Amino acid sequence: MQFTNKDTQTLLNIMRLRRDVRGNRFLNTPIEEEKLQLILESALYAPSVGYSQPWKFVIIKNQQLKQKVVQNFTTQNQKAKNIFKDSPLYSQLKLEGIKEAPINIAVLYQHPQKKVLGMTSMDKMGEYSVVCAVQNMWLMARSLNIGIGWVSILDEKQLLRDINANKNSKLIAYLCVGYVKEFLDEPELKTLGWEQQKQLQECVVTIDKV
Repeated sequence: MQFTNKDTQTLLNIMRLRRDVRGNRFLNTPIEEEKLQLILESALYAPSVGYSQPWKFVIIKNQQLKQKVVQNFTTQNQKAKNIFKDSPLYSQLKLEGIKEAPINIAVLYQHPQKKVLGMTSMDKMGEYSVVCAVQNMWLMARSLNIGIGWVSILDEKQLLRDINANKNSKLIAYLCVGYVKEFLDEPELKTLGWEQQKQLQECVVTIDKV
């Protein structure tokens, strides 16, 4: 199959306009089951080391469980506030949408029970594979005009206990998923001045000499 220049531009726009969505932007609109399935299916097309496909997706709609995750976040966020106490902006940021998003998804890495091709030297490759799956989900969601917010301020062990994950599981991402009021033109942290956007030349090194 060959793609067109229009396909390339569409993909670039989806990547460029993907956003990490905060709770103050989610709508309480149910996600159609077929669209949720598309988002999950897209994850399965991600590359994985040794074709190990080491991912698992826990769909969370239960309000009581969400509340446990909110408590987890609140505790960890207080620690983060102490770390960033010299940055007044931090306390003003809305950093999660656990309750506001209709669906939460815990994305897990399942540690293999056998040797995996490609992981004999770099044992983190399996976890990186799951991150690729998360990116696929994020881009598919954006193409469906559905937002995703990645919550990383969590106690991983507590979260895994709360969702009854097996002992071979590692939390890679906790995603809040839902329709949104708007997708911002620019990343929020960029607009607020938390960090400056890097230019391509800052990120590329070319080695071309003998």
